[in-house]
Amino acid sequence: MLGSLGKPQFPEQEKDPKYWNTWAQQTLKNALTLQNLNKNKAKNLILFLGDGMGVPTVTAARILKGQLNGQSGEETQLEMDKFPFVSLAKTYNTNAQVPDSAGTATAYLCGVKANEGTVGVSAAAVRSQCNSTQGNEVTSILRWAKEAGKSVGIVTTTRVNHATPSAAYAHSVDRDWYSDNEMPAEALKGGCKDIARQLFENIPNIDVILGGGRKYMFPKNTSDVEYPDVLKHSGTRNDGRNLVQEWTDRKGHYVWNKKQLLSLNPNSVDYLLGLFEPMDLPYDLERNSNTDPSLTEMVDVAIKILKKNPSGFYLLVEGGRIDHGHHEGKAKQALHEAVEMDRAIGRADLMTSVHDTLTIVTADHSHVFNFGGYTVRGNTIFGLAPMLSDIDQKPFTSIIYGNGPGYKLVNGVRENVSTIDYQDNNYQAQAAVPLSMETHGGEDVAVFAKGPLAHLLHGVHEQNYIPHVMAYAACIGQNREHCMSSNGSADLRPVLSKMCSEHLLLVLLTLTVSLMFFTNT
Repeated sequence: MLGSLGKPQFPEQEKDPKYWNTWAQQTLKNALTLQNLNKNKAKNLILFLGDGMGVPTVTAARILKGQLNGQSGEETQLEMDKFPFVSLAKTYNTNAQVPDSAGTATAYLCGVKANEGTVGVSAAAVRSQCNSTQGNEVTSILRWAKEAGKSVGIVTTTRVNHATPSAAYAHSVDRDWYSDNEMPAEALKGGCKDIARQLFENIPNIDVILGGGRKYMFPKNTSDVEYPDVLKHSGTRNDGRNLVQEWTDRKGHYVWNKKQLLSLNPNSVDYLLGLFEPMDLPYDLERNSNTDPSLTEMVDVAIKILKKNPSGFYLLVEGGRIDHGHHEGKAKQALHEAVEMDRAIGRADLMTSVHDTLTIVTADHSHVFNFGGYTVRGNTIFGLAPMLSDIDQKPFTSIIYGNGPGYKLVNGVRENVSTIDYQDNNYQAQAAVPLSMETHGGEDVAVFAKGPLAHLLHGVHEQNYIPHVMAYAACIGQNREHCMSSNGSADLRPVLSKMCSEHLLLVLLTLTVSLMFFTNT
């Protein structure tokens, strides 16, 4: 239809085969340079986690980014698209085909798969059963980095004690035990600790913690500093502890708004706690740019503080509200969150070097989100498909969910989307099955990698493989023997453990004696 109106559907240069051949040849030339593998030791480690950022979300975010810049969108490159190595991660939990964010976080942070709903514990632990915690704790790469002398940080757009960040420091059989107020009496009696408390007790001196979740740090009914008249934002703690005060008593800096954050001198700050909302940070589309920092701004400050350590750093960055947007069926919110995380990736790139910094971008799981409908080139990602349904003769948006709150009938039939504002920030895209909250998807997620030993992330792997690669590249955790090279590079030759070496020596001696026996006889 657009073609018949004389409106070009794509740039004129794309009609010429030379355009595509030249582009492909340049891509080939760039790919050939990757044969010289980066085998340096990783001084710094950064993991960007897009919560719920499945492959369809990545593609749609790419188009949105381009369209926000006045382009058609499809040909745009996200920052993560520029990473030279891409693999797939299998996301299932030990007890779930379609996973949740807690069990997956345990996988890509602690290196072991776990049950849904649990953080920092093995699959031997049972959700909500406090007495299954002890003895089943597993440690995270954040701890391995801290024990190796690196600075460590957590930056998130959700609560700092939400599922993703909590697996970096907590051992909890229930992801919802944000403070002691959310824990059953039996669990408290059994000696289990709430997640907010574990943030400050389990790994002493986490250098940077930025995100939301303020109310879980203060005694019950303590008025919030930003919303003093809103009861639901008041403190929740029944134990009377003021965890923020305890932090500042240990000489840590504390900020709760953007102005305070950006006025800090990173050179004079070693430990920073920033809690910008009582719960999660607002969606980026709804963020008050005067009071709430963006993910990019938080990442910028975090890296400036962490990079002062000559031994390097580990930083976990979560674009956590991509997931929330999808759960609510609000694709526009979710995709703008993904674009903002991509900006943060770009900022980190400018502040670090690919020669000594291993950066990984991935997701914990996907969602039942997709887009289709034979839309034309440059169609707004939030727009309509160029046809009517041949069943009910109504238009439909390109974006659609497999299930969720967008399912709606009007007079017994599907709602006519042309009668409503489907471009609204909070429009809930139509869904095939009615649910109050849309669900996760179970397909593999992409893993983008660049920097030292990034080539080890290739093919299809279990999700728990990710921190093992990161630890190997940085010579922390259980993989250190290969890093004894004096020239600063990581020696990739397989290293036999002491036990294995002794066993091999015994086998060689046995073979030698046997050979001598047969020779003499």
